[in-house]
Amino acid sequence: MREHTAEPGESPTEEPPPPASGHAADYTERVLEVTELIPPGRVMTYGDIAEWLGTGGPRQVGRVMALHGAAVPWWRVVRADGRPLPGSERRALAHYRAEGTPLRPGADPPRLDMRQARWDGGDG
Repeated sequence: MREHTAEPGESPTEEPPPPASGHAADYTERVLEVTELIPPGRVMTYGDIAEWLGTGGPRQVGRVMALHGAAVPWWRVVRADGRPLPGSERRALAHYRAEGTPLRPGADPPRLDMRQARWDGGDG
């Protein structure tokens, strides 16, 4: 057994807890795979992805996207109200405009037109 710095209530000779289970890594991979399926100009909500996967919820999907979303088209995974990700509004809007993602006319700040932009996983 290798030694590590003990946390409160822990013996100094105990090994640290194992890394996240394979389930967490598998869930992360599945969220990222679904994100890559979303066509340009379309979006899914955090909850849509959780429903598609049949496990987790919007917060779990949001956590995956916060930690690992830079590797995929993150701007296509949105809040249910259609507002761009706080702190990334300008970058997201640039992507939406380049992809022709429907925006609500006259909305200030800009918001997605979820009726038109939302993708249900079907063809286009």
